[in-house]
Amino acid sequence: MTSIIELDEIKEILATIDPIKIIEEGFIAYSEGKVVVPPVGEMIFDEPPGECHIKYGFIKNDDYYVIKVASGFYENPKLGLPSSGGLMLLFSQKTGELISVLLDNGHLTNVRTATAGAIAAKYMAPSKVNRIGIFGAGVHGRMQPIYLQKVLDCKDIITWGISQEELDIYEKDMKKLGFKVQTTTNPEEITSTCNLIITCTPSKEPLIFADQIQKGTHITAIGSDTPEKQELDSVIVKNADRLVVDSFDQCLERGESYKAISNGMITKDKMVELGKVISNKEFRRQSDDETTVVDLTGVAVQDIQIAKAVWKGIS
Repeated sequence: MTSIIELDEIKEILATIDPIKIIEEGFIAYSEGKVVVPPVGEMIFDEPPGECHIKYGFIKNDDYYVIKVASGFYENPKLGLPSSGGLMLLFSQKTGELISVLLDNGHLTNVRTATAGAIAAKYMAPSKVNRIGIFGAGVHGRMQPIYLQKVLDCKDIITWGISQEELDIYEKDMKKLGFKVQTTTNPEEITSTCNLIITCTPSKEPLIFADQIQKGTHITAIGSDTPEKQELDSVIVKNADRLVVDSFDQCLERGESYKAISNGMITKDKMVELGKVISNKEFRRQSDDETTVVDLTGVAVQDIQIAKAVWKGIS
């Protein structure tokens, strides 16, 4: 019989597992060619603006395969609704039986994305992070600094947004969690004071430019997960001493690397996959003088790993 797992139970199980370990294992398996991930399915909506992503795949010789549906509708907060939603379906790789429906409302997608951001910082951030700069005051702008605490010791954050009302709520909420918080609508207030920057917006135009970036800065770019989106000036990607991507295949079709390739700024040879960075020290940051970029487009192996972990936590 198919088990249906509601969000409250999912959150209880998440509190008992180490998402960094399981997502790292997934990235390594992916870069070793042990994961089958078909091209991303997606629908883009204009009125109102929104999107739906379908990501799916399996690890070879594993017990399960996973299909994930996740949506983002950015005007939902005006209606008193969350901007993200979705579910994950866990199937038997042996029989095709639907084992479980994880009704997570997009929470597991947010968790695995925040975890990937923490993994990126674990291996690529400077040895001493003096301040964390965040572009975006939504769900990811909140979850990224929380999950970063798993890998570094810095609670000083400055967050950019386009709505002062949203920023005021963000500041109040994050201070309750023990963060020292400043908010801004000026990107240069972030680039001039932070050596770790996270971008997590749905922007279709660059938010920051190469001449604003301090030497030794690390940037984790999360928002550009469709071909239309872009948060970084492509010169930043070109100038980076190290460019890490979650997936070669996906970053040739979407993300900051895709934009830089399309603009003739870089070739695929500049990229190294995150799974290789995790398993091989030579691909990681080598000094605090290096400027580094990690381009995260979201890979189905993350969904596979987090869904399996939740199911195992129940069974």
